[in-house]
Amino acid sequence: MTNKKNEYLGPLVIIGVLFFVMGFITWVNGTLITFFKKAFSLDNTSSYLVTFAFFISYTVMAIPCSMVVKKTGFKNGMSLALMVMAVGTLIFIPAAEMASYPLFLVGLFTIGIGLTVLQTASNPYATILGPRESAAQRISIMGIANKGAGIISQIVIGKLLLAGAESVDPKDELDKVVVPYLILTAILVILAIVIRMTKGLVEVSEEEDETPGSSQAVQKTSVFQYPNLVLGVIALFCYVGVEVIAADTIISYGVSLGIPESEARVFGAYTLGGMMFGYVLGIVLIPKFVSQQAYMIFSASLGLVVTIAAFLTTGFTSVMCIAVLGFANAVIWPALWPLALSGLGKFTKIASALLVMGISGGAIMPLIYGGLADSIGSTQKAYLIVLPLYAFIVYFGLVGHKKKSW
Repeated sequence: MTNKKNEYLGPLVIIGVLFFVMGFITWVNGTLITFFKKAFSLDNTSSYLVTFAFFISYTVMAIPCSMVVKKTGFKNGMSLALMVMAVGTLIFIPAAEMASYPLFLVGLFTIGIGLTVLQTASNPYATILGPRESAAQRISIMGIANKGAGIISQIVIGKLLLAGAESVDPKDELDKVVVPYLILTAILVILAIVIRMTKGLVEVSEEEDETPGSSQAVQKTSVFQYPNLVLGVIALFCYVGVEVIAADTIISYGVSLGIPESEARVFGAYTLGGMMFGYVLGIVLIPKFVSQQAYMIFSASLGLVVTIAAFLTTGFTSVMCIAVLGFANAVIWPALWPLALSGLGKFTKIASALLVMGISGGAIMPLIYGGLADSIGSTQKAYLIVLPLYAFIVYFGLVGHKKKSW
């Protein structure tokens, strides 16, 4: 057993580094929303095209990317993904020079394509590397790396883009992205080379994950015959929707309430900090004291309560309620993956691709939030859109993941 754990340690460390990279690039979007809204004089709906362009790539490219991972294997696929992400960050340079918001969105979409490959490979990889009942614990560790990087990116990039005197020339404002994104491009290229050259990543056969002695696994001929997967995809769509809304709207929400931008720029770090605390708690409690699904039900239920509190309170208190959603969201992702993939066996890779497509919730739900905020004239009331999303996650944790047939 010890040798087996040692064999998995190296690959998990590498996956942890990749989760850090994913977190740094993903969670800077909250800063970019506020930055572009100011630089291009955008309304709420237009500013949330940042998350739409970034996350919609998961839906468009999930299946093709799963084919890439199947053909290249984990290591080469991850290296390729980092290079694609480097192309996306590099696009920010001419976008700033041309002062083109659409070109920035193209860059974000390209980054999202690379991240789709990483997500398709890394989440099932972390799930399979060890006992399934502790999969949420392993993915929680990855989540700490992801959100820790997000906190760093919110603080560092936020200080670079949102701090200081605002220039009257939009072009001068946009030039602020050039140096940080050139540095990001260089880091991604170096990491791609390192991953390509490393010998630490081992291929894992997801075929071994099939439930022993399960006649259902043999009889089923389509991935859509697994209700726990299909409902899991919907639940993951709901989850990423609430996760991105909580993390990426909080800065703009604070500003809309009259809080100075210099103070509001760190609010996203509060949300991600709450997620990190939730991950740590999950690592301690799962599976020794509480099951994955029980913790997920508690988390989604807490999300319902805190969202209502954000609606009923005002000012900084309401903003902090949105930040607490980070804690409520923390363990939903790592608990949901193993429940949705349970018993999929040979269908694991395609099932993983479908789950990755569910990440499009991060594209669609913030855009709906922004449109709702514009139409009703209230960024606070628009948060009620997350209530049915949390309710479905509760359903999946209580009933949906147990369904073995339609």
